[in-house]
Amino acid sequence: MPAVTPNPSTPSDAGQPVIRRSSWAEAAAAADEAKTAGHLPAPTRPPVSFQPEAGQSFQAEEATPEASTSAEARVAVDTAPPSSDAAPDTAAGTETLRRGNRPSTADVIANAPMPDFISSPGLFVREQKPRPVGGLRGALYSLSGGAWNLGPGAKQREEDELGRRISRQLQGSYNTAVLSLKGGIGKTSTTVGVGLTLAEFRGDPPCAIDANPDSGDLVERALGEGIYQQATPRTISDLLKNIESIDSLTALARYMHHAGRLHLIAGEQDPEVSDSLTAAEYLRIRKLISNYYSVALTDCGTGVTHNAMSGILQSADNLIIAAGYAVSGAKRARSTLQWLAHHGYEDLARNAIVVITDKVEVSSRVDKDAIEEHLSGICRQLIAVPHDRGVADGDLVTLDVLKPETRRAYKEIAAAIVDGYR
Repeated sequence: MPAVTPNPSTPSDAGQPVIRRSSWAEAAAAADEAKTAGHLPAPTRPPVSFQPEAGQSFQAEEATPEASTSAEARVAVDTAPPSSDAAPDTAAGTETLRRGNRPSTADVIANAPMPDFISSPGLFVREQKPRPVGGLRGALYSLSGGAWNLGPGAKQREEDELGRRISRQLQGSYNTAVLSLKGGIGKTSTTVGVGLTLAEFRGDPPCAIDANPDSGDLVERALGEGIYQQATPRTISDLLKNIESIDSLTALARYMHHAGRLHLIAGEQDPEVSDSLTAAEYLRIRKLISNYYSVALTDCGTGVTHNAMSGILQSADNLIIAAGYAVSGAKRARSTLQWLAHHGYEDLARNAIVVITDKVEVSSRVDKDAIEEHLSGICRQLIAVPHDRGVADGDLVTLDVLKPETRRAYKEIAAAIVDGYR
């Protein structure tokens, strides 16, 4: 059947929709049937006008009864009023239903609640279990190439928690004094072991000060006797002589020694000079150290009455009381705490950490439990360091040669120290 080509130049056809039928007779019959059936009038939206370009002509497609029926159905849907039973919740939804269209992707995104990517990252990233180290869990992880990850065991979780407590970020500078009433019971070895542990876990290096008036050997225990003798013999006395000229960490480093990340100030070795450190001089050193270090340890020497002790206690944030597995050692530690409480340092005594070091591997006749019970009720925490040749021989203290139990004890002491910094 020949196609009907509309003439765009005819004035009467301007602005009228183009009706595509196979013949004018069929179009008229379809219009009469629509009026007879009571169909709604044609949609009121403006028709689409096709303007052919020069040299082009649009031919009307041959319409079929099925196509005509579907077109009339679309007209009824477009012109039907919205139902009152389906009231949308938002204005955007109302506009969408009024148009008779499905919600667009932009409408869905605009009306959806925005997830919190910052406070709820677990919504988008699956949490990964920490890698187990050692034991059966670690072996399974290694053999399976990471496919079987049971997570860390209870022991590893405790170790990780100790590391987290030690590495806690601090605001300001803090000082821990290590003291005892008797020599040779682990005071200096505890200072070195705890200092090296703090240096291992903390992001900022700690500083250890040898304020022992009796020719202290703090640096020798941290570096080894041979290395210390070869180093530049700068001591706390040299630091005091030039303290006014030190205005940077670089200038301060000239008077310090380094055992890995542990920075140390050596004590005076000359007996005639070592006992001359006063409380005021120590406070000057402590003030200088506080500008560059967040954690400082002070090896105080034996006793609590020497010249510098009042300055040390005045600037201390907490204490470590060194003791041994002997009745006399327990009594001395208890006497130290009582002296502190009666001389204006009650808070330091109450929050003190008592460290019992088994240096001589005491015999089975010593009741360790009774000694620990005797001291545990008068301090914040009591920690025992087991017998270890790496500590007991009085020479170099390095974490690599210590027993796992000894390293664990030093970690507990370091964590307890940082817990006390408030």
